[in-house]
Parts: sequence; structure tokens; C-alpha cells
Amino acid sequence: MSHPESPSEPTKFAFDSHPDAPPEGERWSTWDGASHGPGPRPAWVITDLGAVDADLGVLKTGKEADVHVVRRWVPGDPSRDVLLAAKRFRSSKHRMFHRDAGYLEGRRVRRSRENRAMARRTDFGKEMISGRWAFAEFETLGALWTEGLPVPYPVQFDGTEILMEFIGADGQAAPRLADSRPTVCALAGLFAQAEETMVRLAEFGWAHGDLSPYNVLLDGDRLVVIDWPQIVDVIGNPHGFEFLERDARTMAAWFTRRGYAVDPDEFFARLLGAATSRW
Repeated sequence: MSHPESPSEPTKFAFDSHPDAPPEGERWSTWDGASHGPGPRPAWVITDLGAVDADLGVLKTGKEADVHVVRRWVPGDPSRDVLLAAKRFRSSKHRMFHRDAGYLEGRRVRRSRENRAMARRTDFGKEMISGRWAFAEFETLGALWTEGLPVPYPVQFDGTEILMEFIGADGQAAPRLADSRPTVCALAGLFAQAEETMVRLAEFGWAHGDLSPYNVLLDGDRLVVIDWPQIVDVIGNPHGFEFLERDARTMAAWFTRRGYAVDPDEFFARLLGAATSRW
């Protein structure tokens, strides 16, 4: 995802009043027919088929996808009203495929024709890759959320759109870690969270693959990691250790620049040990 400049004020989305039926430009809930997130579902998830979805605007733009804010509510029931983040992946005609190959190594689909099409970047292969990016992130979020890792809850998946938990409070989106200015005292606790998340991920044999302070949200004093379509199998991918090392060094460098020194070699060594502990 791209890293646009920070807005001067935090993005805030209001819960305005709406009529009891979707006006033009809005839609009935897309829950029916979509793939759903893991159970037990959080109590705030709205599954009513009579719910209404309204697009409130773009929260984040990127090379592979844009993230919109969607309000889902049940007409006539003010207690059933939530904000969701809608990640919408671009079609093959509007995506950049040059960076896909390294991440996709070690991933396979059952049909050899589909594997060949993706390898050759045919039109069919590009459509396969687009769909796999979206579905890979949805599946990953579900698996990580089930394991208790700090990721948004994946509400549903439909084609190339993932609806997930909106991270923030009172309609205000949580800032990226890169845009935050935590005190030196707070940095130790924040790094401990980042380290625990990355170690647990490595123990499962995974690396984020593109981890940086730009795809970590600071929700109060809690870190939440986002942007997972490129998740890497550290053992299955021939470049897995390189991705793991890059994640470690990127995060270590940010905390060090902010005033909390992290030895990148020691940090990577711990992650590497966690990743190979299952051998």
C-alpha cells in the first residue's frame, strides 16, 4: 500500500441520520452470499439481511487496493450501527504485478493450468492473482484473529472486497504508527507489542512480508497490524528469511530513530529462532 502524507487532522466519519431505506448510491447489506469471518463473531457484527451499507469515503489509497469507510446499520434500530473498513482490490487492468512474484513463491493452486497462467502473467493469470491477493488477506486475517493476534476482525469477503473491523474510536480512524509521536517511555511498551506479534507470527512459520510503521495502527496504546495480502511462508518461500529480516530491520530502525534502541541483528536472530523452532 502507498504511504500518503498524513492529514493535518485525524480522519473522522460521522454517524449522520439516514432514512429507513437505502437512497441512491447506497446498498442493502452484502452479507448474504459473502464468505464470513471466523466464529465466535464479535457482538458488534451486523448480519441482518435488512441492514444498509453506505460508503462514507476513502480512508487510504494504495497500489493494490483502496480502503473505504462503510457504515452498516439496521433501519429503525439505532443500537445496530457500526463503521467498517472496506478494502477493495483493483482489477488486473489497474494493478501493478511486477512485485507479486517474490511473495507468491511457495503458494500454489491445485490446477496446473492456473499455476501456468499466473506464472506467464496472462490476462486470466492476472485475474487469478488479483483474486488470490484479496482472498489470501481475508483468510490470513481470520487465522490470525483466531490465534489472538492484533489484527482487524474480517467481517466478510465478496469477490475483491473485504469488509473488516474499523480500527478507531468515536468515528475517528486510528493513526498509523509512522504518524504518531509516542513518548520515549511509551516506546518500550509499543516495541514489546510489536516484538510479541512478530515472534508469534514467526512461530507459525509466517512473516508479514511488508511490515513497517505505515501498516501498523496505534489504537490508543494498542498496536494493530494491517495489510496482509503478501504474507510469506518463511520456510516454503525461497526468499522467506529475507522477508523476515527486512521486516525486523525496518521495525528496529523506526524504534531506534524515535529514541528506543533496538539491535536489528539480535531482533532478527530471535525471529529466525522462532521461525525455525518447528524444524
